[in-house]
Amino acid sequence: MTGTRAARPSRISDVWGTRTPYAAGAEWPVRVDTHLDDGVDPDAVTWVRSASLLHSNGDAFDLAVLDGRVVGVRGRAEDRVNRGRLGPKDLYGWQALRSPDRLTRPLVRDARGELVESDWDTAMERIVAHTRQLLDEKGPSGSQPAIGFYTSGQLFAEDNWTLAAIAHGAIGTTHVDGNTRLCTATAAAALKESFGADGQPGSYDDVDHADTIALFGHNVAATQTVLWARILDRLAGDDPPRLLCVDPRDTPVAHAARENGGFHLAPRPGTNLALMNGLLHEIVAGGWVDRAYVDAHTVGYDALAELVAKYPPERVATMCGVAPGEIRAAARLLGQAERLLSTVLQGFYQSHQATAASVAVNNLHLLRGMLGRPGCGVLQMNGQPTAENTRETGADGDIAGFRNWHNPDHVAELARHWNVDPDRIPHDGPPTHAMQIFELAEQGELGMLWVIATNPAVSLPELGRVRDLLRRPFLVVQDLYRTETTELADVVLPAATGGEKTGTFTNADRTVHLSEQAVAPPGEARADLDILLDFARRMDFRDRDGAPFPPWHDAASAFTDWAASTAGRPCDYTGLSHDVLRSRASGVQWPCPSGQTDGTERLYADGAFPAHPDFCEDFGHDLASGTPVEPDDYRAWNPEGRAMLKVTDYEPAAELPDPEHPFALVTGRSIYHFHTRTKTGRAPELQAAAPEVWVECSTADADRLGLAEDDMVEVVGVRGTIRGRLRTTHGREGVLFVPFHYGYWDAPDRAHDRAANELTPTEWDPVSKQPLFKTSAANLRRV
Repeated sequence: MTGTRAARPSRISDVWGTRTPYAAGAEWPVRVDTHLDDGVDPDAVTWVRSASLLHSNGDAFDLAVLDGRVVGVRGRAEDRVNRGRLGPKDLYGWQALRSPDRLTRPLVRDARGELVESDWDTAMERIVAHTRQLLDEKGPSGSQPAIGFYTSGQLFAEDNWTLAAIAHGAIGTTHVDGNTRLCTATAAAALKESFGADGQPGSYDDVDHADTIALFGHNVAATQTVLWARILDRLAGDDPPRLLCVDPRDTPVAHAARENGGFHLAPRPGTNLALMNGLLHEIVAGGWVDRAYVDAHTVGYDALAELVAKYPPERVATMCGVAPGEIRAAARLLGQAERLLSTVLQGFYQSHQATAASVAVNNLHLLRGMLGRPGCGVLQMNGQPTAENTRETGADGDIAGFRNWHNPDHVAELARHWNVDPDRIPHDGPPTHAMQIFELAEQGELGMLWVIATNPAVSLPELGRVRDLLRRPFLVVQDLYRTETTELADVVLPAATGGEKTGTFTNADRTVHLSEQAVAPPGEARADLDILLDFARRMDFRDRDGAPFPPWHDAASAFTDWAASTAGRPCDYTGLSHDVLRSRASGVQWPCPSGQTDGTERLYADGAFPAHPDFCEDFGHDLASGTPVEPDDYRAWNPEGRAMLKVTDYEPAAELPDPEHPFALVTGRSIYHFHTRTKTGRAPELQAAAPEVWVECSTADADRLGLAEDDMVEVVGVRGTIRGRLRTTHGREGVLFVPFHYGYWDAPDRAHDRAANELTPTEWDPVSKQPLFKTSAANLRRV
């Protein structure tokens, strides 16, 4: 193992750090990144293991603790994910733990309508009283209580498992979802549609072997900086891969693709599916289909070939604004690759026909037979650190363990594990997705909404509407700080975060990490698990034998129960425990069945998929309409459980640019911030690096409008107006970009004119139900 120890330059400007080149098939060298408070001796601190809660890469690190305070961080050299490297959010984000404005006591709304400090008994009894009232009012047998939970891709697996047990097994509601609905619901949907169950086929280690890396709507340089550093190190070494970047913006990924013999395709926003159908047309027409693999392991090839035959490059060019020659060249790169790795993220997930376009990427790999081998994989990426856990445990509304709501045997299996009656677990229809939950609140049909570790008053689309609807139910908010959402709440509960509690979480390539408690949470703040268990005990939830439910009492026992529930399922955790993870220097990838503590690097190496009708997580949907496939139809089409090649025609988005709003507006992330800056906005270096919202447009558009870099401009949408400084790039003309992180908690004088989601529509993909944050129309003008 070779390695270097990084010096301490600012990683704000040097985002990806120094290069450690390596060749195809070699091991990624170690580079240990460290940041400590000034004057702290690294030999004088206690190092406590953790991993990043500020992105989905799963970077492992150790927190430095001195005198009961976190004083720094060091990347873990032995970990498979990052091999010691850390990005800016990892290096500086821990400082938010020490922010003086942490919530330290519960808050309740008093008779004057003001939030005032209170105690835990008062706050929890208010929640319990409302819960009991709504349970008493539930109505006829089979109806659901008017109680909803909206959680986050930042909770630990143990927290999510406990929430799922309480919501599904005790209260009996399917009104449960997470803010992962906003970021990676399409990842789960696309994996289910193609393979029969959730779970990333690929591994980060595929970067080490791939000769071609395709990034579909994935600005990895900003969203997973350490993964991008790994790709940069391959580009700097012998036998570098070629890149394909699909993104209307001109990003570092696009630049690297052009500079290293690859391609940058910049389709019009909302036309991803047209482009993918065109690329698949060329794969078929070019003879690059592995027919032996397709015939042995898939169903649906004839229908795919028939549909994509209608999408020659000349026709696709008129739809998405990419030249026919560029489409052909990119398809040739994909078709002639010997080891192809593809990644997908928000540019596809949050855009028009999201699931259909993401499924098309899976189709590419199935047609080429490129799954389960080193360098051959798909990563339908996550945007949040524990998004995988929300999906696995059922905290996103699905049924735990990648089980099928529509399979009575699966429901009965979970009921046996929980020792509850199967009828207590609602399964008459699909779970209530987040956008429906908020619609129920708007319509007055939701009596209580419990929001955990997220800030929908900034992150949801069409914020003017959201602020109003959040005032309607009895609102509980559980978080670290006061946010735009806590200010609308009836009860606010102070929570602990990573470094202040113990638990596990799983990253985007299925790597499970253990995060140990390093310091005590401030004041009376409590771990999310403890809050949820306190609620369950006060409610006196019981299983069918009269024992307290859930039966676990701490993070270790919660994990043990969670792991046991996954036996035989695609996400098998039975070989893992806190002690096993504590004994390992690196995180472990599931599936990890009992006795196999090394885990599994890649899925589907044997060409066997979890799609059998008796085993699959979902029977699928019509990709155009979202209509569920009936179980009998699924059984008739796919009786042997093969991977599924699914296609549909491209249709234009509902909201297109017009003379009054001539630009397509897309929203996205900054390198330096996470979600709504609840944490990163309180880390001094990160906030100073990106203190304000900005607006990005092409230099050609700026010149045409007489605008210059750093002008204060307005973006005028159909639903509102925001302001920001202008940045110009060489990206696609007719496209505006605004980061979505900026709300009002740190700028009350700029209320409602800096949040990108003032402009985004209440629209979602028909299959994944993920909101479409990249399909708005807008205008641009100088203030």
